[in-house]
Amino acid sequence: MTDTSFFSDGQALVVDSLQGLVDVSPELVFNKTIKTISNAHHDPSNHVTLISGGGAGHEPAHAAFVGRGLLSAAVSGNIFASPSVSQIVEAIRTVGGSAGTILIVKNYTGDIFHFHLAAEKARARWGHRVEVLVVGDDVAVGRQRSGKVGRRGLAGTVLVHKVLGSLSAQGKSIDELLSVGKQIVDGLVTCGVSQGHVHIPGTAVDADAANVKIELGMGIHNEPGCQVLDSKPSLDSLLNSMLDLLLKADDPDRAFVNFDDAKSSVLLVNNLGGTSQLELSAITRHTVQRLNSRGIQPTRILSGTLMTSLDASGFSITILKATDEIIASLDSPTTAIGWPQTYSAFKPHTGERVLESAFEKSSDNTSKASGPKLIPQAFNFSVTQACQALLAAEPQITHDDRIVGDGDCGATLSRGANAVLKVLSESPVTESTTAGAAMMSIAHAIEESMDGTSGALYELFFTAFAAALQTSSGETVSTEIWSQAAGSALERLQAMTPARVGDRTVMDALIPFIDTLQKEGDLAKAVEAARKGRDSTKGMEASLGRAVYVAGENWAKVPDPGAEGIVAIAEGIAKLSSEEGQ
Repeated sequence: MTDTSFFSDGQALVVDSLQGLVDVSPELVFNKTIKTISNAHHDPSNHVTLISGGGAGHEPAHAAFVGRGLLSAAVSGNIFASPSVSQIVEAIRTVGGSAGTILIVKNYTGDIFHFHLAAEKARARWGHRVEVLVVGDDVAVGRQRSGKVGRRGLAGTVLVHKVLGSLSAQGKSIDELLSVGKQIVDGLVTCGVSQGHVHIPGTAVDADAANVKIELGMGIHNEPGCQVLDSKPSLDSLLNSMLDLLLKADDPDRAFVNFDDAKSSVLLVNNLGGTSQLELSAITRHTVQRLNSRGIQPTRILSGTLMTSLDASGFSITILKATDEIIASLDSPTTAIGWPQTYSAFKPHTGERVLESAFEKSSDNTSKASGPKLIPQAFNFSVTQACQALLAAEPQITHDDRIVGDGDCGATLSRGANAVLKVLSESPVTESTTAGAAMMSIAHAIEESMDGTSGALYELFFTAFAAALQTSSGETVSTEIWSQAAGSALERLQAMTPARVGDRTVMDALIPFIDTLQKEGDLAKAVEAARKGRDSTKGMEASLGRAVYVAGENWAKVPDPGAEGIVAIAEGIAKLSSEEGQ
């Protein structure tokens, strides 16, 4: 694999790309602060607001699908990482309204956490109805392997966008949109194929990715598929394998939709980013022929670049079991520049189109000056050591996450560590600082800097940690108070996620660390328990997160990257005890 990108800074690339959309589409508005594209002409009081989004790298999804007759807004994270809760909440505030808001989310853990949490916050703050519609259409990873996670969200998501966008433009109610949306999700199947992993701009080139092979069912974040092919088959043979996964009604693991009674169907042949238009048109032709030979004649055929994985050399096939209403909605006009057929009858937006508004600061973001006080020197030392240990562990965490994930865990944790160090530098704690206020500052730093699943988990944990400290008694924080508050935060985290010890997640290290700290009151023993938990994940089968899509042999190669991060933090904190013992 070689670095073919013209950009060395992945985060700057995302912002520049969104700005470029505004340059070519007069009705779009770009809020740079929250990396959100919105339709300037959307009327949230009379039309249901549709907000989608996720990590960048899937363009034209989702931002280029903003326009009349499609999405009201799209929120972007960094490449292959979900946007933060605060980004999504602010998008709901600025674009949503009394007609209600639907958040259309691809089924990935980070997106699910962030969009659901944002919906909860928005409901509580403004009282408008906010619903989340999760799209999972992948068939490559079957029921047995996907377990609790469910089907991944792939290119079929854009069909949900288009149909609901049309219904919203017609003034349909939020309940009507949700009903049709669920009907579409239940009738969607998608299978992709790609020739090797993609390189994320601004990251090191992975030498292990040089051995390029065709992978059937590869995900849109470099996640493994269901089969790596030793040799390149003919196109028709490859298409038959994909259609078997999509259509076989007698496969108990992958038969998600029965097309035998379908009166109408939609075919979408989607470019994953690096397939030439010349080849894509030919692939579409062969796909139609293979479907016809199976007795399926699609009512509508879409072919183009709609949901990519950066510049992946591959394509995906989506089939939708449709109704007359769905077909009519797909046919309806839209001004969104990313949709295959565009329309020019729109009124240009003449107002300010590049915004840098600050996040709305609500009362729940204000730290309460209550609870026990800190010992400043000890706190600063422990937090600094924890952050530095995390930064030192980043290369190994990134290496391991490329084997069992999408490779962003190390970078995400590093952003959080650097943000916390910046807070300590700019606003150092003093003897009058309460433990709860200091911990809330860390939670805010995490919210602003960390995205993806890790960001959601860490933000929730430290917010709950702060809340528990604010209600603790005592003048000065003690080991017992720290451990009790950590236990309370763990309980809140467990209420949000089904992950427990044995699921190959961050919890395999976090739970034994906190449990041991509470029972023994000994930090060294707690760190050792965290290490044992981390080590136990090596070879453990994953049941949550993107690791569930990884081939079993990869689980044995490395421990869970999230658990590695917890151990690094714990070891950093423990340096205070070792320093005091010298």
